[in-house]
Amino acid sequence: MRADIFITLEGPDGAGKSSQQGLLVNRVRGFGREVVATREPGGTELGERIRGVLLQSSESHDPIVDAILFNAARRALVGEVIRPSLARGEVVVCDRFSDSTLAYQGHGGGVPLAILRSLAEVATEGLRPTRTVLLDLPVEYGMARRRGGPEAELTRFETSADHDLTFHERVREGYLEMAAAEPERWRVVDGSASAEEVAERVWAAVSDLFADHPRELGSNG
Repeated sequence: MRADIFITLEGPDGAGKSSQQGLLVNRVRGFGREVVATREPGGTELGERIRGVLLQSSESHDPIVDAILFNAARRALVGEVIRPSLARGEVVVCDRFSDSTLAYQGHGGGVPLAILRSLAEVATEGLRPTRTVLLDLPVEYGMARRRGGPEAELTRFETSADHDLTFHERVREGYLEMAAAEPERWRVVDGSASAEEVAERVWAAVSDLFADHPRELGSNG
């Protein structure tokens, strides 16, 4: 079983990434691996402050400004949390990573992907996920999920007029395009099923990374 397992969960708003992260982390911990769960933007003191600026601010931002802020938080997360955890042999499961910036500020916001990849390279120093799971679902379904939840949890990417359904459709299409271009890293999972069904599909998408563990095909607990 490889020691340096870095799993990222990606997807449009309302796909259930946070819930699936918790289920996956519990499953991996169930057979004795140390797991670090983190998120973007966030995961560090600086990252959490930037998160408030990026997600909860009522102000509109130039998408390049957003990309720079996301990558500032990302650099802190990589340096303070992700690389040290991987060096200790811990599994890292991150709710979003650099692919989110490509999807939202690139495909959604129109920033050239080459610029965003250069920013990400600086922020991550070349760190790439071992496996990326895309939780995919129709935009209308995901947005209805989000708007049916607590209003305080909505971000400006879900409430601002700059981020309408057309924007989110471009984000989804961008994700699917990235997944198709790099199938050795990405796995696409239908996020519209029940949480239990999605959890099984997420596990099927990453279980080969734990193939040497005697309980890798077992259930939770």
